[in-house]
Amino acid sequence: MTSLDLALLYLVAAVFGVVVCRLLKLPPMLGYLAVGVLIGPNALAFAHDSASVQYLAEFGVVFLMFAIGLEFNLPKLRALRTAVFGLGLAQVVLTVAGAVAGNMLLIAGFGLLGLAWDLRWQGALVLGAAMAMSSTAIVVKLMAERLELENPHGRLVMGVLLFQDLAVVPLLVLIPALNSGGSQMAEALAWAGLKAVVLLGLLLFGGQRIMRWWLTLVARRKSEELFMLNLLLVTLGLAWLTEHAGLSLALGAFVAGMLIAETEYKHQVETDIRPFHDVLLGLFFITIGMKLDWRPLVDSWWLVILLTVLPVLAKFALIAALARLFRSPPGVALRTGLYLAQAGEFGFVLLTLGAQHQLIAAQWVSPVLASMVLSMLATPLIIMYSNRIVMKLSSSDWLMQSVQLTTIAKKSIKAEAHIIICGYGRSGQNLARLLDGEHIPYMALDLDPDRVRQAAAAGQSVVFGDAAKVQSLMAAGLARASAVVVSYHDTPSALKILNLVQTHAPKVPVIVRTIDDADLEKLKAAGATEVVPEAIEGSLMLASHALALVGVPMRRVIRITRDARDKRYGLLRGYFHGADDDTAEEMDQARLATITLPQASAWQGEALGVLALPALGVHVVSIRRASGGVAQSDDALVLAGGDTLVVSGAPPALALAEQKLLS
Repeated sequence: MTSLDLALLYLVAAVFGVVVCRLLKLPPMLGYLAVGVLIGPNALAFAHDSASVQYLAEFGVVFLMFAIGLEFNLPKLRALRTAVFGLGLAQVVLTVAGAVAGNMLLIAGFGLLGLAWDLRWQGALVLGAAMAMSSTAIVVKLMAERLELENPHGRLVMGVLLFQDLAVVPLLVLIPALNSGGSQMAEALAWAGLKAVVLLGLLLFGGQRIMRWWLTLVARRKSEELFMLNLLLVTLGLAWLTEHAGLSLALGAFVAGMLIAETEYKHQVETDIRPFHDVLLGLFFITIGMKLDWRPLVDSWWLVILLTVLPVLAKFALIAALARLFRSPPGVALRTGLYLAQAGEFGFVLLTLGAQHQLIAAQWVSPVLASMVLSMLATPLIIMYSNRIVMKLSSSDWLMQSVQLTTIAKKSIKAEAHIIICGYGRSGQNLARLLDGEHIPYMALDLDPDRVRQAAAAGQSVVFGDAAKVQSLMAAGLARASAVVVSYHDTPSALKILNLVQTHAPKVPVIVRTIDDADLEKLKAAGATEVVPEAIEGSLMLASHALALVGVPMRRVIRITRDARDKRYGLLRGYFHGADDDTAEEMDQARLATITLPQASAWQGEALGVLALPALGVHVVSIRRASGGVAQSDDALVLAGGDTLVVSGAPPALALAEQKLLS
């Protein structure tokens, strides 16, 4: 088979695997593993695990370590230091120690029976290290979809995953040295450690300044091609340097990521490197699947099931117990254990490295690989049913949730016509201050316990709760609220909130904040009354300052920005009239008014255009349907009894329109 044939085979297999996984809503990584098994020498034998393919697959690990290095920064470590260096360190160390101790017990037990156990302690250490890893790719994706990254268990899970990723670095140095004798191994480890310290010290001591200077120099050329080439050069160059220093390719890539993480180019680099990372990592997983021999699995299916179930249960119990030792509530500890019980992608890396150095016998590789894949396949189901599992295992978890909802309900029980603020970051707090100034009641929900504690201590109406859950919204008085404001820019979460509001309180308007207008139509279709994109508001403020600086009169600047907002935001076309607006100057200005059609209106069933309101000097801004949804003005829109028309015009024109619609 030629190189082109092999490349096409891998591409076809990868596309097929990813498409199937997408249809089944499974992580693409599982598709890569499955097609690797299918085309490998132990199944259809379309391809063989050649040295050239192996070397190319190593680049997948290189870019995976580079991506981990980009996430490694001091502020993030400080924020999660207890979870990272407390829970994460204890979990990895105890898992490896438990695997080695269990192997010694098996050796002793088999010895008493006159049998031989052929797994040495070095192999047990490799298996323990592989077992200690969890799948960052699967868990983070599922938590992001479930909006749990900022939950208490989400922060613990992220901390443990971060330490597991960091622990791979010394393990990549340790495993190759395990194949030596006692004194030789100590010498090899000491020599590898010394080289790692010296090399890393030189790179990290002045590396950040050099990296920032170099990337700035390249960025000034304003060439995307040149920037990408230099990015690949830096990553592979440092990987080459560490490999020739007797360490590993992955360690150099990790250092490259760390150096770039402290520069202002981090986010651009993450975007640029993603295609290489995903494609090459997919190739790595295909080669892992090719190593899996299905024939011993059929003969030893009981062993595969045993190797799947026992490590998952043991890891779940260990992590949950450690989380309780670190003073997490029972429910949080159990969820953390469930989310981290599976095997991970770095487990494949460590297992492959151990097999390459003859630390693990060949007959163990396929059963262990199969058990790791099965545990990862089970992860979406475990996380999906985690709430039910926790409720059954922890009698206090439902009580704590009830207490949380009771706390929310207690604060909101007297609130009427209040505004529910989802998220109490800067935008939410600024909104709350403005509402306070107008004596408008509000109830804010936030998932940051420190922020909630400090704001509540300051007397502000904020409670700990997930606004994307119906229980929290109902406890906050959704049915009695006058409006809901989503103050953070997270479209999936906003869509969940909109769905809940439409289901349980369809007449309550919802205002959503976004970064730009990319998801505007999607949010509008889901029931958002108004969507406020930060990019548009920022551009309006930039324009107003620029106009003022070049000498445009302030009155004209205000009118220009007001007209721009009128075109963008339907609800800002004019204003609703109040008692303090009856000045001589304002009596003839356009204003907003609402006209609700009677249930037995003569206009129900007619199209909006039939009303001919523009002929009266009245413009229809929007229509709130009787069901609670908001529709934009459209002449073809069919009216129904109970619809509320938001109209704009001068007072005499509005009076004529009201008379026409209500007659």
